[in-house]
Parts: sequence; structure tokens; C-alpha cells
Amino acid sequence: MSERPPQTPALLFTAFEPSGDDHAAIVIEELRRRHPGLPIYAWGGPHMAAAGATIVERTGDDAVMGMPGLNKIREHQKINARIAAWLDSFEPGGENAHLPHRPYVHVPVDSPAANFPICAIAKQRGLKVVHMVAPQLWAWGPWRIRKLRRLTDQVLCILPFEEEYFTKRGVPARFIGHPLFDVRLDTERLDVIGSGFGEGSPRVALMPGSRPGEIDGNFALLLEAFVRLSAEFPGLRGVVAATKPSVESRLHEIAARHRRRLGPWPDNLITVHGQTDAVIRWCDLALVVSGTVTLQIARQVKPMVVVYKSNPILYHGFARWLLTTKFFTLPNLISGEEVIPEFVPHFGGAEPIARAAGAILREPKALAAQQQELRRVLERFEGLHAGPLAADQIERIAGIPRRTTDVPRTKTGMPTLMPG
Repeated sequence: MSERPPQTPALLFTAFEPSGDDHAAIVIEELRRRHPGLPIYAWGGPHMAAAGATIVERTGDDAVMGMPGLNKIREHQKINARIAAWLDSFEPGGENAHLPHRPYVHVPVDSPAANFPICAIAKQRGLKVVHMVAPQLWAWGPWRIRKLRRLTDQVLCILPFEEEYFTKRGVPARFIGHPLFDVRLDTERLDVIGSGFGEGSPRVALMPGSRPGEIDGNFALLLEAFVRLSAEFPGLRGVVAATKPSVESRLHEIAARHRRRLGPWPDNLITVHGQTDAVIRWCDLALVVSGTVTLQIARQVKPMVVVYKSNPILYHGFARWLLTTKFFTLPNLISGEEVIPEFVPHFGGAEPIARAAGAILREPKALAAQQQELRRVLERFEGLHAGPLAADQIERIAGIPRRTTDVPRTKTGMPTLMPG
């Protein structure tokens, strides 16, 4: 494929996790707002489709975290082959050769293990590559910087310290802010939803994650911590924030498997799905599985205790030698110190998690101190809007001229509202 961009260059987004689907959708919506006729293709999820991308294949429904199994590796090898064949179909003699819109820029979104091979496929065919969400080379595998340097034209960083890290190592990088903060919080609507969660105090949210593996590995731990807190705080009320109905069913199955040890499902705990922001606004404290949701909780300045249970054999025999960061939780990484308690990796039981949560709930000063530190974390994102800034960089790399007339933004393109 020629290095010269076609008259109307097409874009190809690839995302393989729900968070990647969310992040990509923010940028796709902004690009569609600016250029209604711009061809945007995607291997992606429902939010990317709703934002205006043409979905070639649906992805992200069974994402994994950590080391993928053999079946997952084979699945992605087949996906890579289909992407290569699809790109080749735009070459002379190919099925799509008659189309005027050849893909010119590939935008891989997060999931470096899945996306790096696709970046190589794209580069081999003359595409430019703009990484949306920087691979976390600062956390593990820093030797992969050579691969990234070879397989990118621009890295769009969503964490404040990443731009300096990459530019010092010869990788073009730009901090654009986090897509999470591009979405306006309708606090009145969230309050209405939260009013249906029931009475009780203190209020504790359980955030078990979205991937099947992390739910199976961590939910029983969160549930046991909640049961312990219930014994200490008789008026405690809890809500589990499930990402979708199938997750809700999985949670109850896990609870049933541990019933002999934990007892029946607590009367003071309900489960909702698709209402994460409402649950965060409602709660006084969150027990959360480490991930992007920790930044979502920080946005509403809500205290939290973070956990991620790991396999001790895999960690001590393999992972610990690859990890290069002191902290794992996003607010702590951004702050550079432990502003929230994190049990990552965690090999024990629920007692220390419940103890850390109880200490925050019992002591208003501890709760206020964590909130103050979270506000400092949020200051690093003020004035930045990831969707427009990412669109600027993609336009530049693709050679797409900016439109001189503006079009009103839709709901996900609104300026961020930081809690006061």
C-alpha cells in the first residue's frame, strides 16, 4: 500500500476490551462530528458502533487480563489473519480495490498484546499507526520500547507521567488526558437512580470488574470483606455494580459456591448492572478490583480500597521479575505515593481489606484525607479533553484538513465536570 494518503483516507480502529471500546468511542464520535463522511472501520464493540464506526467484526465480549490461554492466542491469530486479508482487499485486484477510501491510519486502542501484531500488519502495508492508550511499558516489559518505536507514529497517552517517559526513549508521545473525563456526569440523574438503592449507613460499593477471570478471582474476596464490615457496622448498606446482566448472574453463582463459608447472600446487599457512576455517587466507600474504574471512582472523589488477587506461583515465578513499578492502582501511580490502600497483588484473605475499609469508615479524618489526595490527582487532568486532542493528532497523521465550521458536540463531547 502506498505511503501517500488517499484523497479521503479511511481509519481503522482495533479494540479488544470494554474499556477500549469506551475510549475509542469518545474519539470516533469527535472525528465523526468533525467529518461526517469520514470512513471509520473497526474491530470493536457496541459503543464504537454507536459513535459512528463501521464494525467489521465485533470484539471485547470475552476479554481477558494477564496471560492469555492457548485458545485465546489462537483466536487472535485468526483475527490477525482476517485483518490482514481485509487490508489486502483494498489493493489492486482485491475485493475492495474499487473503493476510494483505503485505510491509511491504524488506531490500536489499549490491549498491546492483541494490538502489536496488528500494528505490524498495518505497518507492512504502509499504514500510519497512532496508539490510543500507551502500552504500559513503564510497568512491565520496558525492553518492548524498541518494538513500540518501530510500530508507532504517535502514542496518545492518557496518564500524566507517560509523555515524558516515552519521549525520553525516542517515541513520539502526547498526553491528551483521559477519555473518562470527557463524559459529563449528570449528577441529578445519578441521584435519582441512587435513591432506589435502599436505606442504610455507611454505604459501600463493591466493584468486581468486568472480565470473567477477574470476577471469578476477586468477587468472593470482596463479598467476604463486606460480610466482615456488616458485622462491625450494623446499619451497613451495599450495592454491587455489575457491568451487565450476565455479570450479575455470575456474581450470584460465585456467592453460592462460597455459601458454606460466607453464608447466604447478605440481606443488606443488592446488585445492579449498567449503573456504575450512580453506584459510585451513592456510596461512601468502594471496595474495588484494580483497573480503570479506580479513576472513575476518583473522579467523584470517593474513597476506596483496591484489591487484585493473584496466583502466588505465577507471580513469584514469573510476574514479579517483569514488573518495574512500585504501585499498581491508577490514583497511586499518578500521585507517586499510596494515597489509597491497595492490595495488589494480593495473596491472602479478606481480613486486611475489611480492616483498611473499616479504618476509613470509622475515622472521618482518614476519609477526608483520601478525598483531598484524590482531588490532587484530578488536577493533573484539568483543562484536557481526550476526544478532541486525540482527533487533532489523528487528523495530523492522516493528513485530514480541519474543518473551519464547528458542529455542536453530543453528550460525550461535553467538557468535563470535576466534582468540587
